[in-house]
Amino acid sequence: MDVVGRIREQWSEQHPDLDLTPIEVIGRVRRLAALTNQRHDEVLDDLRLSRMEFEVLSALRRAGGGLRPSQLTREMLSSGAATTKRLARLEEDGLITRNTSARDRREVDVRLTERGREVIDRVFPAQLEHERALLEPLSAEERARLGELLAKVLGPMDLAG
Repeated sequence: MDVVGRIREQWSEQHPDLDLTPIEVIGRVRRLAALTNQRHDEVLDDLRLSRMEFEVLSALRRAGGGLRPSQLTREMLSSGAATTKRLARLEEDGLITRNTSARDRREVDVRLTERGREVIDRVFPAQLEHERALLEPLSAEERARLGELLAKVLGPMDLAG
């Protein structure tokens, strides 16, 4: 039995009248996220990158061009101040540039530097392989179905945010 199963069992003894199925799903999602983040952080520590800084680099790489800080803030569900702090550190490390937008001089475009692109292009495939390995106990069909079910739960929450 996993940790979440034991927690559910303990709560069942204390509150046999409650429907504890959310613990089985949400508890496992949270635990999986925590353990995955912990392992992800270990890899990033070697590069002196935080998980959220990795996410900034990832968002910029996926965009294929510049993004405004406000776009990064929305995508990463963080505060503007936290985004500004991350951008300053990434710029200091030579991984991004921040320049006045050609479209609107009140805006800033954030872009990857060549070094930033090299870092994310090296780290992302390794991270993806690590995540694939975590899903190894599931068949391809189970992975697809789990992804669909999680999207079904997450979709309305993302739209509300």
